[in-house]
Amino acid sequence: MRAPSFPTLAPRSLALASALAAGAALGLALASETWGELVPCTLCLLERWPYRIAIVLGLAAAVVPSWFTRPLLALLAFTILAGAAIAGVHTGVEFHWWPSPMPECAAKPFAGGSIADILKSMPARPAKPCDDPTFLIPGLPVSMAAMNMLFALIFSGGLFVALTRKPSTP
Repeated sequence: MRAPSFPTLAPRSLALASALAAGAALGLALASETWGELVPCTLCLLERWPYRIAIVLGLAAAVVPSWFTRPLLALLAFTILAGAAIAGVHTGVEFHWWPSPMPECAAKPFAGGSIADILKSMPARPAKPCDDPTFLIPGLPVSMAAMNMLFALIFSGGLFVALTRKPSTP
């Protein structure tokens, strides 16, 4: 019995689809901040950079000469895989498996001083400690960082598989 065959996207179509997938991930993060009123931590903000880079690489791969498209898509896949690693670190921090590598992630107690000094030292937007997970579904221990890690692993894995498949001939 033959394994099912999946359609193969042309490299330029794959590049545009990758840019769209990365943009959708950033859009979801922004929507959760805007409409869900979720406050991102420092690691959350760091996790977004691979998607920004992926958008640029995907759009570039869609317009460069065809011999350069696949190497850019491979770089895009490695970029998203790096994003999965960052999300994995963040997930470990949330579950207290290890401390955060970012010094900004810890909640800082107020040092003494006047009320004016305390107000001046406060950020314009409240910060969230990185070890305080944001769960979208109460009671389900899958945080936004863990969902990002899963998405990035599936995204990069799918892209690696697509890049290693032989192009289908019509």
